[in-house]
Amino acid sequence: MDRLTAMRVFVNVVDLGSQSAAAEYLQLSRPVVSRYLAELETWVGARLMQRTTRKLSLTAAGQETLPRCRQMLELAGDLQSAVRQPDEAPRGELRISVSTSFGYAQLADAVADYVQRYPGVKVELQMLDRTVNLIEERIDLAIRTSNDLDPNLIARRLTVCRSVVCASPAYLSAHGVPQQVEDLAAHNCLTHAYFGHGVWHFEVNGESVAVPVQGNISANEALTLQRAAQAGAGIAMLPTYQAASALRSGELVNVLPQARPRELNLHAVYTSRKHMPATLRSMLDFLAQRFGDDSEWDCD
Repeated sequence: MDRLTAMRVFVNVVDLGSQSAAAEYLQLSRPVVSRYLAELETWVGARLMQRTTRKLSLTAAGQETLPRCRQMLELAGDLQSAVRQPDEAPRGELRISVSTSFGYAQLADAVADYVQRYPGVKVELQMLDRTVNLIEERIDLAIRTSNDLDPNLIARRLTVCRSVVCASPAYLSAHGVPQQVEDLAAHNCLTHAYFGHGVWHFEVNGESVAVPVQGNISANEALTLQRAAQAGAGIAMLPTYQAASALRSGELVNVLPQARPRELNLHAVYTSRKHMPATLRSMLDFLAQRFGDDSEWDCD
């Protein structure tokens, strides 16, 4: 029996709550997972879990065994890291979850540069405008824009994410230019379904200001809002990493340069520092270096 694999199976069954979920995560068949669990129980000499069709619970022996299995797996990971050559190129697969807007505007180019540097790495991008469960969906790394992250995840801050309130010259010519943030309440504002749907937050002269907004177009991702804004449909609050090119070309105009929309942090999040593959670590370092605080997309 491969005891380390059996321990890994046991830990994942506990963490994911079922043998079928662990089998999918580890890419093993359900019978193989069951066999590893049975062999581990034989080796330990005690039943580790009470298994029914509806739930799973640890026995007293299982509660004693679980932390020791985690410790053994951590030691095995440390041993692999210690003997790995420092100049060994990363290789393997990475599954990365990212919003459609950031993936399209910034991450796709970054990943293309990364795999050119490390051709032994295969990256699968999951472009999703929702918060994914990293364990259940087997995501190695997620890029998230938020100031309120799940405390159970490990986060590495990449940069600050700024926004800009903008509209097309045609819309401003037809409807006028707002002079202060409160004027937005009288305009057709194109809103994001998940962020600031009914209220936009600003810093004005060092004070926080919340402005109620409404409009006739809402979307669950920012690319659609930008296209609508460029078509003259209304005023949109867009991330600068996405809107910078349109602002430079004049397709969009910053309508309130004196006001700063609330800033968010852009993070790379993952499940644990333990057993971190060299490929994941190298990707984190690469993204942190590429997306520094002096982001080239900001147009101040």
